[in-house]
Amino acid sequence: MTRLFALLFLLFFFNSCAFSQKANLNDDSSMFSEFVYETAPFPECHASTVAITSQGPVAAWFGGTEEKNKDVEIWVSYKNGNTWSVPMSVADGRQNDGSRHPCWNPVLYQEPTGALLLFYKVGPNPRTWWGEMKRSHDQGRTWQDHQVLPHGGIGPVKNKPVMLSDGSLLCPSSTEHEQDGWRVHFESTRDGGNTWSVFPAINDATQFNIIQPSVLLHGGGKLQLLARSKEDAIITSWSTDFGKSWSAPEPIDLPNPNSGIDAVTLQDGRHLLIYNHTRVTPGKWGGPRSPLNLAISDDGLNWSAVTVLESDPGEYSYPAIVQDEEGLVHITYTWKRKKVKYVRLDPQDFELTPMLDGAWPGK
Repeated sequence: MTRLFALLFLLFFFNSCAFSQKANLNDDSSMFSEFVYETAPFPECHASTVAITSQGPVAAWFGGTEEKNKDVEIWVSYKNGNTWSVPMSVADGRQNDGSRHPCWNPVLYQEPTGALLLFYKVGPNPRTWWGEMKRSHDQGRTWQDHQVLPHGGIGPVKNKPVMLSDGSLLCPSSTEHEQDGWRVHFESTRDGGNTWSVFPAINDATQFNIIQPSVLLHGGGKLQLLARSKEDAIITSWSTDFGKSWSAPEPIDLPNPNSGIDAVTLQDGRHLLIYNHTRVTPGKWGGPRSPLNLAISDDGLNWSAVTVLESDPGEYSYPAIVQDEEGLVHITYTWKRKKVKYVRLDPQDFELTPMLDGAWPGK
């Protein structure tokens, strides 16, 4: 009997210690992850996006035989309780004249008091594609007919829009042309996508070729963008007039292997960045898309390491990141071009390690 009491005491003691310890992102206790789907009617996927509705997360991505194929469609899945719904196709690129084009880069955005918006691109390639959008009034369960964006507008090209204090929805966008290079511009709507304003490009691509920006909020009309580049680094620019004009782009002290990133300003004012902390391989168009890293900053310039989400060989790329009203962070990303991975974590559990000269700790 004495041994039994001793054993019970030890079990209670160790369990109490375990529950009293602060969660660490280096173990499995503070981060939940799963695949959005295990099987799908397409062999490849890419470019996921995530939004949080009143009924939970909704994810979208493009999937088909292979990127650029005409059978590439936009797929959507929503989380219903503990499970994700079966992926459903919501856009297939079919035109009224019977032709069909691949779909690209969906972007979800939940209006504060309105519809769930889905932006995406349709066209043979990024140089000739155009923007379309759809609305859902039941948290992604069903979708209205598509709407083609006005000529010259693409919509948010990869990363989510941000709602500004003046009520306008600012959409980070970009173009990829052979003559003009890669250039970032912004588009704005005040009526949920019915009418648009398109602002001029912020760069001329003579120094930096940049696309797929994310927008961070610094208060008082001050905005920051972080963008993918061909120049081996994440590029930033600043606006002090709610995105109407921007400073000359310049690199921050973090690498970029010519791959998509995303960032979000948290409720506590800090900024969270998800990206591949690798560099362009010499002589190549890009670099490794593993590892996939999470970093945080108070000012958008000096970053601390949070965790590595993926480090095995393979492609872990094109992340999307949002925060819900309860403060939890939700992430999706491409997992080896075969699946969409979903991650949920709590910023209160972050244990930070400063990065010196842009070097990931331990490297």
